[in-house]
Amino acid sequence: MAGAFISFEGIDGSGKTTQARLLAEHLRALGLPVTLTREPGGSPGAEDIRRLVLEGDPDRWSPETEILLFTAARRDHLEKTIRPALGRNDILITDRFADSTRMYQGLRGSRDMVDRLHDLVIGVDPDLTFLIDIDPALGHSRAVARAGLEQRFEDMGLALQTAMRAGFLDLAARHPRFAVIDGAREASVVATDVLTRARAHLGV
Repeated sequence: MAGAFISFEGIDGSGKTTQARLLAEHLRALGLPVTLTREPGGSPGAEDIRRLVLEGDPDRWSPETEILLFTAARRDHLEKTIRPALGRNDILITDRFADSTRMYQGLRGSRDMVDRLHDLVIGVDPDLTFLIDIDPALGHSRAVARAGLEQRFEDMGLALQTAMRAGFLDLAARHPRFAVIDGAREASVVATDVLTRARAHLGV
């Protein structure tokens, strides 16, 4: 079969990272070639930028500077990981892609800047995007509870998570590549739903 480009999106604490990992495991169990990656990150250069944007004070960078940093990381990720995987006909699964920049930075800064840079420098979107949808209060409480170094966006508060959830749902309503999944259920139930939809998309 030909390769496929699948992304997972959602607010912090939605469970999308777990679901991306579970889908990769399930597809590998079917004998399919899978590359699992993440953003920001997914390549050595992009992982360096990840530490810059996810750690530190919430006011460390302006939204416009963040857009440039995330786009630079995404370009390196595209060159070093995504294109080679798709060239091998792998199923490429990424935990976040450009839709996250459209929300996290676009809602706080310039959505037009995000889209123009994406068109100029990246030029590709996933074939299928799973939006793991969850109540912002629940997602934010989960995200804060897992305290670690990468808490910069969680520290921006519940209001941002609420705005991003609305933004993600609006984006999903306008682009047919999205599959909106109720993330408030048990992880295994969510994973079954995701796998069913992924298999239908892949024809396996």
